[in-house]
Amino acid sequence: MLLNSIDWLIIILFFILSLVIGLYVAKQSGKSAADFFLSGRTMPWWLLGISMVATTFSCDTPNLVTDMVRQHGVAGNWMWWAFLLTGMLTVFVYAKLWRRSKVMTDLEFYELRYSGKEAAFLRGFRAIYLGFFFNIMVIALVSLALIKIGAVMMQWSPAQTMIVAAVITVTYSAFGGLRGIILTDFFQFIISMIGAIGAAVILINMPEIGGLEKMIQHPAVVPKLNMFPDVHNYDALIGLLVLPLLIQWWSVWYPGSEPGGGGYIAQRMLSAKNEKDAVKASLLFNITHYALRPWPWILVALASLIIFPDLESIRQQFPNVDVHIIKNDFAYPAMLSFLPNGFLGLVVAALIAAYMSTVSTQLNWGSSYIVNDFYNRFINKEASEKKLVLVGRISTVGLMILAGIFALMLQNALQAFEILLQIGAGTGLIFILRWFWWRINALTELVAMLVSFLVALYFAFIHPHTGLPEWSSAIKLITGVGFTTLVWMLVAVFSKPTDEEKLISFYKAIYPGGPGWRHIAQKVNHKNNTETDYWDVPMSILAMIVGSLGVYSTLFATGYWIYQNYTFAFGFTVLSVVFFFILSRIWRKLQMD
Repeated sequence: MLLNSIDWLIIILFFILSLVIGLYVAKQSGKSAADFFLSGRTMPWWLLGISMVATTFSCDTPNLVTDMVRQHGVAGNWMWWAFLLTGMLTVFVYAKLWRRSKVMTDLEFYELRYSGKEAAFLRGFRAIYLGFFFNIMVIALVSLALIKIGAVMMQWSPAQTMIVAAVITVTYSAFGGLRGIILTDFFQFIISMIGAIGAAVILINMPEIGGLEKMIQHPAVVPKLNMFPDVHNYDALIGLLVLPLLIQWWSVWYPGSEPGGGGYIAQRMLSAKNEKDAVKASLLFNITHYALRPWPWILVALASLIIFPDLESIRQQFPNVDVHIIKNDFAYPAMLSFLPNGFLGLVVAALIAAYMSTVSTQLNWGSSYIVNDFYNRFINKEASEKKLVLVGRISTVGLMILAGIFALMLQNALQAFEILLQIGAGTGLIFILRWFWWRINALTELVAMLVSFLVALYFAFIHPHTGLPEWSSAIKLITGVGFTTLVWMLVAVFSKPTDEEKLISFYKAIYPGGPGWRHIAQKVNHKNNTETDYWDVPMSILAMIVGSLGVYSTLFATGYWIYQNYTFAFGFTVLSVVFFFILSRIWRKLQMD
């Protein structure tokens, strides 16, 4: 057993604090569905931003980063770094639109934007598809990482780990609602960052590694240090950099990085006091998530290449662990096993905190779909607020049980990550354009969702048995995006459009503006200057580009300071300051209430 009594005391105190917060706000969160799922729309922007960051950082995140670094080097992180473009587009274009919509969930948007039975069906279907099936997969993915941590740190079986984690997480999630989750997210994020940074410092200074300078000069580490793929390695360049930056970020739906916002990110923005707070919260999230947080995980991943040069070395170190779950992502918890007692307990608590912050949000978000967009919309329209809260708490428990069962069937984090990307391939552009092109309708979204899912099933289960050559992940993604996008665009152009009355009411409520709504804007009596008053998207896109360059510059500057390459470090630091200064000037010109 790696953990001693001091470690267990730290972990138990953390559990108690989480439960106390959840129980403390339980009464206020149980007043209404809006209180349970949106915390009464009264949360300050900085708390919402930190909550987004905490939710996006789960215990599977460092495992996933480790998997990428060990296989593809630091440059492998472009598979998720590219989603910064999605996030910044949400910050400057979509955050204020979501807050302006005043819906309870992003699925309620469907009947605000579309008309007829198709809109109702789409809302109900996606409530089950996302809130139930897809949500269970995401929770299972992060639970897999906790299973591996439990195997290393506590020598628990997967079932033992899932039972303990499920009971504690469900308890404070079901009682505290979103308010309790956001409050616990705040201190869980602090603990998580202290644990991640402290673990990196301690592990790098192990005698076997000898400090940062020796580590970055080690023969096993040097080939993995580049932050960009080798231009002479065509497959790596296309798969790791070109594809994510040119196609993946706008075309793929992925939880926490949805094009146009959505999911639990939209839930936080809808919980903000006003449009400006929604924008500030999402901006804080993107800066912290991409620029300030990745490097402690990357450093531990690089160190693992010295201690565990291959999978066999990990298996020899942990002979009692099921060999099927020992993949490259297992190297992160394996490295943590070298931490000293006391701090080891803090790090385990930090990883559990990361797990709980993500899973509690997924449970509350998924439950909000089931309650607001399925149960209350189609089964019991007259349900009282207390009844809705009760159904929310019951569905929270059910989701956790099913996700725990599915988690026992997965093997590694990157495997599930690629499955999620493929399932959402080709649907992202719809979530961007549906706000700004009146021709997109409910049938368009239904067809896109169905086609992308069928394509993912084909590549996962049919293609390997056809006798055709195996395709790379990049080719699969491009094919899925291209075919799905072509199909839904044809549907958008040739199918019956949304009822004009619905389009007019949506335009009056949101005022998206732009050429894509000129047909409808002409019918809206708004002093004939609707577009000039509300169309600030070009300026918002400029803010997105400048903001993204600022965050990337900060990310690279941090890396080069760590690499002790002071010329590049200073250069990217200066660029970061310049870009954020320009962003501050653009910010003043954006229209926000």
